[in-house]
Amino acid sequence: GAVFGEIGRNPAVAGALFGARLMQRLGLYRALMLFAALQALTNLGFALLAQSAKSYPLMAAVVGLENLAGGMGTAAYLALLMSICARRYTATQFALLSAVASLGRVFAGPPAGWMVAHVGWAPFFLATFVLALPALLMLRWQRARIEALGRAEAEP
Repeated sequence: GAVFGEIGRNPAVAGALFGARLMQRLGLYRALMLFAALQALTNLGFALLAQSAKSYPLMAAVVGLENLAGGMGTAAYLALLMSICARRYTATQFALLSAVASLGRVFAGPPAGWMVAHVGWAPFFLATFVLALPALLMLRWQRARIEALGRAEAEP
């Protein structure tokens, strides 16, 4: 709990700030791809942690990196959501889109618990890495649309 509370919070905030700054340089599409890939890779860190002997420094590093990548991903995701909302209906559309985005957590929770109980933590985290790959492919498929949104936001 202390690792997740103390080592998790600060990297998440730093990741959001760093991600927003880096996104200005990379653009929306490249930031989404990079940050999503980093989030997927941190799942491999948890798989390594599950296979390793108990190590507080390794756990702190994995948790810190996961929260850093999560903060970066959140910054890019929020920018994407804001870019697809019409200015006139921003509040309503943002609320609806963010609510829909949270459905994954609601529906993934029970099967995730079942999977961990049946295959263990390391295979579970390896599976979460593999399951992130289609999202990266979908981002690639939507590249032109995302880049157009990024250009539209950059214009005055």
